[in-house]
Amino acid sequence: MAFNKLIKSMIAGSIISLSTIGAAAAETTFRYGEASPNRGARADALQYFADQLEARSNGDLKLDIHWGGALLKYSAILGGVSSGTADMGSVLAAYAPQKMRALSVGDVPVPQSDSWVGMRAMYELMTTNAQMQQAFEDNDVVYVTNFTTSPMQFECAGDARLESLSDFEGKKIRASAIYAKILNDAGSNMVNFVFSEVYQALDTGLVDCSGTYLYAMRAFKTPEVVNSVAVMDWGQIAGFAMVMNKWSWDDLSNEQRSLMRQVGSEMIDHYAQKLVEDREKVLAELPTGSLGNKVEVIRWSDEKRAELFAESDKYIKEWIRDMEKAGYDGAQIWKEYQSLLKKYQNELDEKGYPWARS
Repeated sequence: MAFNKLIKSMIAGSIISLSTIGAAAAETTFRYGEASPNRGARADALQYFADQLEARSNGDLKLDIHWGGALLKYSAILGGVSSGTADMGSVLAAYAPQKMRALSVGDVPVPQSDSWVGMRAMYELMTTNAQMQQAFEDNDVVYVTNFTTSPMQFECAGDARLESLSDFEGKKIRASAIYAKILNDAGSNMVNFVFSEVYQALDTGLVDCSGTYLYAMRAFKTPEVVNSVAVMDWGQIAGFAMVMNKWSWDDLSNEQRSLMRQVGSEMIDHYAQKLVEDREKVLAELPTGSLGNKVEVIRWSDEKRAELFAESDKYIKEWIRDMEKAGYDGAQIWKEYQSLLKKYQNELDEKGYPWARS
């Protein structure tokens, strides 16, 4: 009898152990490399993605987010994710221009500068175009969803003011990606440093003006050291994606992959709403001095904005040529991207933002 009890106890114990192992195996935690600090609209969007993924997978899929470059800096995130140092990460095309040339399509300045429009167009392009998907897989990563910096504006210190493209000539300017190339062509003296150093650069006179985003002005407190901001809505840095290690992606079930993409799509709406709402708040607060100095808001006309986008033409051709040299149909991809931008701009014009629809 005692022997039988012992056997039953061992069998029960084995069943419990196996069920525990099975439960543990079902839970997967992904290391996520994020180079920005845990504050602001984009940090909120990434946390939203993590929370929704965990809740809707019943705890099976979790993110362990390493904020502020603690695991990988922006320049190392693509390599880190492709090699498995991180399972997922936030990648900017500007930090890997050759490997992420496909993603850099979102960095070419286009008139459709609305954050929601840009991210929606990028998401559909990257998740439906086989060539773009292959471009990511060639780097051992898979596209999950898209971020954006929101429309590009320029904040200026001292007496510097920007009312037209010609005003950039001779000024010390900080900008990135194709925007820096265009302003260099326009006669600016370009100065290069990371965004976290913008406050000090403006305060000390290292630069006259710096490319910025309205939500970032609040987060980085630059209204304390600037006197004007040119609201140009000059495109956006949308070559900014969440990517996942290809082998980690392949290990997911079809249902888990579908959930990843669905939550990624919903995150775009969540993030865009934050950006749009914060934009209006910042524009209203800048002249009052509640964010620092009383900052003059200089709104560019459509005619002045058109001067900026006319300068994009040669860089569009350059992007197409670069893609074709790499074996892709650059012209067709660009055409599809333009069609998607117009699709979502038309949807916005006709129906408004999805979160504001009745």
